[in-house]
Amino acid sequence: MGRLERSLALGLLASAANAQDSPPLSAIDWLSESVSAPIVAPVEIDEPPVTDSAASPDVTVTALDGPSPDPVGLLSSTTTGLPRNLWSGSNEATLVTLVNAEAMPSLPAMQEFLVVLMLAEADPPLGAGPEGALFLARVDKLLDMGALQQAQALLEEAEPDTPQLFRRWFDVALLTGTENAACNVMQDRPAVAPTYPARIFCLARSGDWTAAALTLNTRRVLGDVTDDEEALLSRFLDPDLYEGESALPPPSRVSPLIFRMREAIGQGLTTQNLPLAFAHADLRDTTGLKARLEAAERLARAGALPGATLQELFTTRTPSASGGVWDRVEAFQRFDVAVAARDPDAISDTLPNVWAAMKTSRAEVPFAQLYANQLQDLPLVGPAAEIAVMLGLLSADYEAVANAPAAIDPFLAALAKGQPQEGAPQSEIENAIVAAFTGAPPPQTLATMAQSGKLGEALLRAIAIFNVGVAGDAPSVTDALAFFRSVGLEDLSRRAALQLLILERAS
Repeated sequence: MGRLERSLALGLLASAANAQDSPPLSAIDWLSESVSAPIVAPVEIDEPPVTDSAASPDVTVTALDGPSPDPVGLLSSTTTGLPRNLWSGSNEATLVTLVNAEAMPSLPAMQEFLVVLMLAEADPPLGAGPEGALFLARVDKLLDMGALQQAQALLEEAEPDTPQLFRRWFDVALLTGTENAACNVMQDRPAVAPTYPARIFCLARSGDWTAAALTLNTRRVLGDVTDDEEALLSRFLDPDLYEGESALPPPSRVSPLIFRMREAIGQGLTTQNLPLAFAHADLRDTTGLKARLEAAERLARAGALPGATLQELFTTRTPSASGGVWDRVEAFQRFDVAVAARDPDAISDTLPNVWAAMKTSRAEVPFAQLYANQLQDLPLVGPAAEIAVMLGLLSADYEAVANAPAAIDPFLAALAKGQPQEGAPQSEIENAIVAAFTGAPPPQTLATMAQSGKLGEALLRAIAIFNVGVAGDAPSVTDALAFFRSVGLEDLSRRAALQLLILERAS
């Protein structure tokens, strides 16, 4: 992609962001309609008419005052290094469009940084209202990335006491197995207006099966539940009554509520083809080990699973079969035992196999976070020595590893120190990285945004540009890294560049 095409791409992003005639669709299309406006029956009042004309009266509309949840975050400016006015110079509709459109970054460094942006405490953008459109978009992006714990904590920080906030909190609770707390809140706060299927589900979860059945029967007669909802709820409330009958057909649309009730009646759905957030449901102890391992790999690939959790799952039990994830588990366990014994020979033998396994899973960075420091002072031989250095460069201590006397690729060592021009670049991508570190100007559009109080907007666009670079467009690598460095994100720039060269993410 040439500079003209990249300029056009930036223009398209700007055009999309400026298309504010209609609100952008949510990036999350799997959220259940767990919560909606309450259904209120009309009340007949025997009063005389108040007008003798069909003309439309003059109506004055007054916006209700209320604080916007947009400033709510989990990470302070001191923690993130980002200013409080991150969003305040941009129009809220523009930011919502950009957040919704942001694709999952290919590299862990950018995945992590996008999560930081979504969790940052910051002043509200221009046009922010009490509904918190940007806050909802941030939560939805976290859900889209599989960052359920972060999304849940963010929602709880804002207090999920409106239908839109509670809807998301309820669905996260369903996927993480904490629905009892959500059901208790639903009962205590009628203003969140649960739908009837959600209310029936919560009545049953609380043990009030009689009230749940009565509510279902009543609402079935009144037509307030669909045929599909009635079929699933009936089996959920009394599965024995349907023993021997054929299974329900696959749902056309899976929500967390449908997912949990299908699971409860013994007709669970595989999460492999469902949005990433559903993989968290497979991490529970009630799920078979193979499904848990595969879900862990899927989440680790997206940066949504800590390395310690991956290690715990991969070392919990001796593999009971071979092939696929079981071979990766076996390689992981052999290496883990060798590291625990501090045996350089055993580590040298097992590290190449487990490194290949982690590359297959695309879990190299979580693996590096676990083991890189433990390998740097060991006398490893053969391929293991080089792999240990690569792990060190993928860790938070990349610069210290680059300064160690171990044999290391000269360009990677120079890049880790922030001086890639001293490492004799050999490829187009390496030359693009050098340009970003030796004075190439950032794109003027982004620089102008950053200077005019639109830093957050510019950062979202820069992440998208870098993703284009990861796919093979070298000038985009220069543009994105030059911008990140121009606003003080040196660590992000180095880690992203190192990962770009070490990891294979172009496909």
